[in-house]
Amino acid sequence: MECHIRREHHARTHPLKIFDVAKSEGRYLYACAPMVRYSKLAFRQTVQHYGTDLCWTPMILAKEFNRNNFARDSDLTISTTGPELPTIAQFGSNSPLELSRASSLAAPFVNGVDLNCGCPQAWACAETLGAALMEKRELVRDMVVATRQRLREDGWGVGKEEDTHNPEGKGRSVSVKIRVHHDLRKTVDFITTVLGDEQNRNIDWLTIHPRTRRTQSSVPINVEALELLTNMFGDKLPILVSGDVFTLSTLPYTSHLLAPQPTFTSNVNKSKMEVPESENPRPHLPKLAGLMSARALLANPALFAGHETCPWEAVDVFMNKVAKAPLPLKLGIHHLTEMCGAGFGPDRSALLSKAERIRLTEFDNWIDVIDFIDDAKKTRGIEPVVRLAEDL
Repeated sequence: MECHIRREHHARTHPLKIFDVAKSEGRYLYACAPMVRYSKLAFRQTVQHYGTDLCWTPMILAKEFNRNNFARDSDLTISTTGPELPTIAQFGSNSPLELSRASSLAAPFVNGVDLNCGCPQAWACAETLGAALMEKRELVRDMVVATRQRLREDGWGVGKEEDTHNPEGKGRSVSVKIRVHHDLRKTVDFITTVLGDEQNRNIDWLTIHPRTRRTQSSVPINVEALELLTNMFGDKLPILVSGDVFTLSTLPYTSHLLAPQPTFTSNVNKSKMEVPESENPRPHLPKLAGLMSARALLANPALFAGHETCPWEAVDVFMNKVAKAPLPLKLGIHHLTEMCGAGFGPDRSALLSKAERIRLTEFDNWIDVIDFIDDAKKTRGIEPVVRLAEDL
């Protein structure tokens, strides 16, 4: 990534404006979570095609990003052509200096920066990164304050709502993604400290993953914790939820925003969705602003377009995006096996059988992969996509 590029590449939409657009359309903001290895450009472009508003990069180690050109080139992939793909660069850091420097380098190419305070992996916590920072609220505050100051000194608009309509497109956001504590009083203290002065808050918005550092992903999210925190802080800043966003019809809470409309980044025609009533009443979360999905989007990039399972069309879109923004073969195949397998919703149907997905992993070149996908579609009576020269 070259830091000094033409100025027109710097103009980007402020994420808070995208929150406002979603709210004006009577829907949630839709976000693609940071996923190690998987949140590369081709995949981000695919989910954007199906209505995702904001995409996070994989967590980038700020220290390495600052010191290594290779890390910058491999970790932050962007497109300089086509429509804007609103992107948030997420960093792993425990140093105000390192985070502010990395954010300064990334700011020309992204819409905002985010600090990871949620990664539960042992290696990250051992380095006082990710979820370990949930015990370091003052440090987190100092990091976001230093980052906002550095971006301001660089000439970026970090005035939050004041810069949503920055005439030069130089508004940038600073946000944090967190987990919760077993004792929610600690989480309330953490958010209060990081937020700072409500009239001049330190962060633009907050993403909450309502599991503790040690809670397995197979355990449902703590909806009661989410309800408490959104009720307390939802009027002070936008709040996204990450976790258990498997389909739009099976969320473990209700909201007046559960009637999807065309999104900021897509003209997908979505129908109003009826959310079925369950035996146990679900809490109503009127102050929740957005949904962030990880595993479910990996299996079904069209989730936010209202698809309960991954359609074949999404596979074609992904393949065309990969042709323009190449991925390593094995990574691309892994995406395809996820998309062609059973998803996370009630409908467990899959595009390919288990044996076919195993066969897919055995190929050693893209030509065989494309032929295999086309043949699989033919056997199901689906015409293969004609790939034009401009798609390749």
